[in-house]
Amino acid sequence: MRTQDTMNRDWIATARTLSQALPYLQRYDGAIVVIKFGGHAMGSDEAMDSFARDVVLMQQVGVNPVIVHGGGPMINDMLGKLGVESQFVNGKRVTDQATVEVVEMVLSGRVNKRIVQAINAQGGRAVGLSGKDANLITCDQTDPALGLVGTPSDIDTNVLTTLFSADTIPVIAPLGVGRNGETMNINGDTAAGAIAAALNADRLLLLTDVAGVKNAEGEVVTDLNTAQIKDMTESGVIAGGMIPKTETATQAAENGVRAVVILDGRAPNACLLELYTDHGAGTLIRAS
Repeated sequence: MRTQDTMNRDWIATARTLSQALPYLQRYDGAIVVIKFGGHAMGSDEAMDSFARDVVLMQQVGVNPVIVHGGGPMINDMLGKLGVESQFVNGKRVTDQATVEVVEMVLSGRVNKRIVQAINAQGGRAVGLSGKDANLITCDQTDPALGLVGTPSDIDTNVLTTLFSADTIPVIAPLGVGRNGETMNINGDTAAGAIAAALNADRLLLLTDVAGVKNAEGEVVTDLNTAQIKDMTESGVIAGGMIPKTETATQAAENGVRAVVILDGRAPNACLLELYTDHGAGTLIRAS
């Protein structure tokens, strides 16, 4: 049973936390924060609701959040159910016409609307769209061997700024339009980085399933610049699945994003801890 003294201590701790957050609330008032919300970070309904609540809170205190989501596990599941076989080149999935139709169905449908619904249920106002809407993302083909996989070449941010002015949170599926009008599948991190750069975002938060970038001793490094990222990659300290994330972070930081943070999206309130506390969360990366 909780006593009055216990409740008083809890309230005092809450008040102290809010007071300590004030400089950060002022710091990010009016800032654009792009969040890459990965398929693994989505997790359970409880995790989705917690993320949505944090996003709504961020907007309530003056941030303009933009959500770019993935959905790899859900795509794999649907491809299996539909019997669509995948081909791979150097470990990367070839996106043919049958595959891209499934990708669009899953990302723009099931995944996108689940996030939109979660944000709206927490009192926010979110709108789901893909990079195909309003010519948001125009792509060049990444590699002919990979088929309908695109690399963003042009970002038209007009629809996003219009949504900001209407106090609406954009939730974006990483699809784009090719030069000939074809639907292109885009890596979610790549899409988020390109959108963040085009918006000159204050922060790009890459939510993943690890605590951040680790050094040779296996410890998370809290601050890095792009030159250090290059050295760590060349020496093999950064390897495997962390390489594309740090490449995205490097490109974004060198093309207009003030800082990029790689953090564990499974941790409760990860975005709030990063933005509104002294210690932050994950690894913050800036241009050299």
